[in-house]
Amino acid sequence: MISILVTLHRRSRVASLKLLTAGALILLAGCSANPIYTTTGVVLSNYSEGEATPYVLQMSDPKMACALGEGIDPLLYSFSRVTSAPDTTGSLLMLLAGNCAEYKAWEAELAYLRADYQGNVEAAKDAREEAKRLNALTAKRRYASFQRAMTAYEFDPAAEPLECPFLFSEQDELTFLLGLLTGMQAIVNDASSGAMAGVPRNIAPQAERAATCLDNEKWGGMPNAIRALVWLLLPDTKPALSPDPWEVLEHSTELGIEKGMRVPHALQAVAAETFGRPDKLEEAIASFAEANATIDVWGEYRLVDEVAAGVIRFSSDKHWSANYGYRTPQTFFGKMSPERQSENVETMSLDGLL
Repeated sequence: MISILVTLHRRSRVASLKLLTAGALILLAGCSANPIYTTTGVVLSNYSEGEATPYVLQMSDPKMACALGEGIDPLLYSFSRVTSAPDTTGSLLMLLAGNCAEYKAWEAELAYLRADYQGNVEAAKDAREEAKRLNALTAKRRYASFQRAMTAYEFDPAAEPLECPFLFSEQDELTFLLGLLTGMQAIVNDASSGAMAGVPRNIAPQAERAATCLDNEKWGGMPNAIRALVWLLLPDTKPALSPDPWEVLEHSTELGIEKGMRVPHALQAVAAETFGRPDKLEEAIASFAEANATIDVWGEYRLVDEVAAGVIRFSSDKHWSANYGYRTPQTFFGKMSPERQSENVETMSLDGLL
C-alpha cells in the first residue's frame, strides 16, 4: 500500500513539473514574442517619421508616392495591435493612399466626358458610376487621414474656445496643415460620389478655424486658401471684415508661387469648378502654367507642388475632354482652346536654305 502511495506521489510530482515547465515555456514564448513585435513597431514608426516621410515629401513622382502609401500603411498600422498607432506618419500614408484612389477616379471621369462627347450613352453611364464609387473610396481614405492628423496632435477641432495644437517641428506643421486640407478634399470627393461615403460636413468649419493656427505667409497661402474655400461653401463662416473669398484665393496663389508650393492654385481650380466660375478656372490654370518657367519649387516638399500640379492638369483635361473630346495637348497646357495665337509669331526665313 505504501509503495503504491509513493509511486502515485512521484507521478504527481512529475506531472506537476511537466505542467510548470509547459507554463514557463508558454510565458517565455509570449514574453519573447510581444516585446519583439512592440520594438519592431516602434522602430518602424520612428523610421517612417524621421526618414521615410522627409524622403517621400521630396519625391517628384506622385503616383509612386501614392503606391507607397497603399503598400506601407497596412504594414505599419498592423503594429498598432502591440504599440501606439503611428497617427502622424499614418495621416500622410492615408493621404497618399487617397491620392491613388483619386487618380483612378480621374481616369473614370475623363472616360465619362469623352464618351459623353462622342454620344456613347452606355459607356458614359458606366464610367460615371465607376467615378462615383472611386470618389467614395477616396473620400473614406481622406476622412481617415484627417482623423489621424487630428488624433496625432491631440487636437479637438470642435473645442470651444479654440486651442491650437503644439507643433514641434516644421514637418509637424505641414502634416497638420495637410490633414486639414485632406479633410476638405474628403467633403468634395464625397459630394462627387453622391454622398456614398457619408463624410460629415461639419469638418469644414472645423478646418476653417484650425487653419488659423498656422502661419499663412510661411506656408504659401495654404491656410487662408483653405479658409476661403470654406467661406464659399459655408458663407456664414466668413468673418464680417474678411475680404472676398476669390480675392483671398488669388492672393494665396501669389504666395504659393513665392514659396514654391502651388496648392492654392489647386484650391482655386476646385472652387471654380464647384461654383461654376470658368473665368477663375482659366485664371488658375494659366497662372500655374506660366509659373512653371520661373518658380523655385520648395525642394523639401516638392511632392506637395507635384500633387497640386496633378489637380490643375486634371482640371484642364476635364475642360478639354468635355469641349474637344481629348486631354490637354502638352503644347496647349495653360490655354482653354486649341486656337493658336497668330499675333507676334516669329517665322523662319527659308531664303538662306534655298
